Amino acid sequence: MSKRAVPTNSRAIILATFVAFGGFLFGYDIGVISGCLIMDDFVERFGEQAADGSFFLSSHRQSIITSLLSAGTFVGALGQAFTSDRFGRRGTILIWAAIFTIGTAIQTGTDRSIVQISIGRFIAGLGVGAMSELRTCLQVFVCRSLMDMWIRENAVALWRSSLFCCLLLDMCGAIVPLYNGETAPKALRGTLLVLYQLQIIVGIFISYIIDLGTHSINNSASWRIPVGLQMLWGLILLSGLFFLPESPRHLLGTGKRDEARAVIAELNSVPLDDPLVDETVDELQYAINAENEGGQVGWAECFSTRNMLWKRTANGMMLQFIQQLNGQNFYYYYGDTFFKSAGTELSPYVIQTILGAVSVAGTVPALYLIETWGRRRSLLTGSIMEAVCAIIAGLVGHFTLAPKGTPSDQLTPSQKSGGDTLIAFAVLHVFSFSVFWGPVPWVYLGESFPLRVRPKAIALGSATNWLWNFLLSFFAPRIADDIGPLILMIFFGMLVFGFVYVYLAIPETKGLSLEEVDEMYVAGIKPWHSSTWKPHRGEEAHEKVARAHEHKEDHVEKGSV
Repeated sequence: MSKRAVPTNSRAIILATFVAFGGFLFGYDIGVISGCLIMDDFVERFGEQAADGSFFLSSHRQSIITSLLSAGTFVGALGQAFTSDRFGRRGTILIWAAIFTIGTAIQTGTDRSIVQISIGRFIAGLGVGAMSELRTCLQVFVCRSLMDMWIRENAVALWRSSLFCCLLLDMCGAIVPLYNGETAPKALRGTLLVLYQLQIIVGIFISYIIDLGTHSINNSASWRIPVGLQMLWGLILLSGLFFLPESPRHLLGTGKRDEARAVIAELNSVPLDDPLVDETVDELQYAINAENEGGQVGWAECFSTRNMLWKRTANGMMLQFIQQLNGQNFYYYYGDTFFKSAGTELSPYVIQTILGAVSVAGTVPALYLIETWGRRRSLLTGSIMEAVCAIIAGLVGHFTLAPKGTPSDQLTPSQKSGGDTLIAFAVLHVFSFSVFWGPVPWVYLGESFPLRVRPKAIALGSATNWLWNFLLSFFAPRIADDIGPLILMIFFGMLVFGFVYVYLAIPETKGLSLEEVDEMYVAGIKPWHSSTWKPHRGEEAHEKVARAHEHKEDHVEKGSV
């Protein structure tokens, strides 16, 4: 038997760090615009002039500036399909990272044209959306290399290496759920997919801190600095990608087996003849063959009746739809504007930074609860907690807040108390989202589909997220302008609907392998009975795999003789 080399993976760690910037970019881009919308210089340049000579940014202009990023991400996620096979995964990421940087430069260089800054956000969104779908195999092999190294040392290292890998994975799109769903141990799968959610929150939080630090500057630097920093993030990503290898999976798919072996060996820092190289190539080839089995996979197959695929796809898309209408993104996008009307003595930038910190903190207990409480219980609990926060904040805000534009020195004690109450429950709302509805829909999306349709089914769920993110950011400021805090009642209604939908349609998948999830759906287990259901085909599958490995080893030994 060949002696294994011990991989060092120093290059894999460096490459993973650069690839991870893509996730940070999206989180940062979401959060940075919130503070800009109430900066005096930004409002004067891109707003409208009132009769008294003051400037204001109408809800119409707010929605255009904010929502076009999400529109771009949706288009970019679809557009990358036309470049990834032609230019390869690495080349395509370079192209779209450059497009993102160009979009950011257009925004930063805008003087007074709302058209220019909106187009810049759309172009930046194209890059973010495309890159979110394109880092698949680069991340897969970087992370797999790290895991292979530490798993060989001891069992405890599996946990440590898995956490490290996922912290380096990018935050946006469907790729991380796809990879983690297929490779993570079932006991850790939920935790690893929660780490996927953490990265976008970190990007948002950092953008809030920078907005807080620059908003008091009395010129265009107040918003150009936080917006322009995105060029730095894009350039860092570009500089790292120039040293990335091509995706081994893409190389295998185009018949370049020798080149794929060389990349795998390089990422693992092992010789070409190390058994790890051939094992990894065989695993990849198996996955490629499985995806191509029975011909090309069409989108319609995600909605076929075979193995209840239609129901699984619908569940994945519905959870993403409900997640976007939980209400948290309203605070992320328009929190500064909304809180400014609450009449609190705290700066809206300080409140927004508190929300960002609470979001990061809320994701930490989710790492534990996702595997102890499970997916279903987490979603049901989150629906109740967020619904309570939404209805209290909405009603208190509607009945106690002063009319918009009331000077702070004219606020009554009850109006000040109402503003503080609204903000307190907004913070609790965002915290509850970060614990429950933020990560769990992505966890569910990553563990619900068989290998053949998984990429397309996850892409449908991800696209649903992008679409409703765009619709929310476009219409929310217009609705809030008309009905004020009562917009939170819409989110309350959606959370009540979410509770009912989860109870009737979403089964518990905690602790199940992907094959056991298949078995549960085929068996027609009712969702409210799923938490006590036990799989029956797991042992049989393990025996088949063991026999296959024994047969392969016998064949190798006979060949060597």
